[in-house]
Amino acid sequence: MKNEKRYYIAYGSNLSVTQMHWRCPDAKVVGKGELNDWRLLFKGSKTGSYLTIERCKGSKVPVAVWEVSERDEAALDRYEGYPSFYYKEELTFEFRSVITGKKHKAIVFVYIMHEDRPLGIPSEHYLKICAAGYYLFKFDTKYLKEALHYSEEVME
Repeated sequence: MKNEKRYYIAYGSNLSVTQMHWRCPDAKVVGKGELNDWRLLFKGSKTGSYLTIERCKGSKVPVAVWEVSERDEAALDRYEGYPSFYYKEELTFEFRSVITGKKHKAIVFVYIMHEDRPLGIPSEHYLKICAAGYYLFKFDTKYLKEALHYSEEVME
């Protein structure tokens, strides 16, 4: 197996450095940025509701950029339920290095939940994991709150 590195952008529970290092031992945080013209929302399944993203002009989603190995990507595929629960999309993305602060542009992949999944309300445990990641990366938690509000409002 080649040890080619890929870049993955995380916006939910994979902002947890502890979880990522356990799941993806080769992974390392290399940057952070904002995904423009996308928004966060919670969608679900029988096991619960989780964050996903969808295109939305004028919105943005803060993300962490991880450098991952093929082994890490395979582990993420299993964790995310790829390809049946989430699918992957590749994007050209500009981010800032967490070490130097310099801008970089790279091809990244992101997991997106299939659009036919229903909106839902996440568990308190899942929400806390996501919020902890937001605090760690110094992201504004308003994006999480907006996603929760939107999911609740549409469900009513």
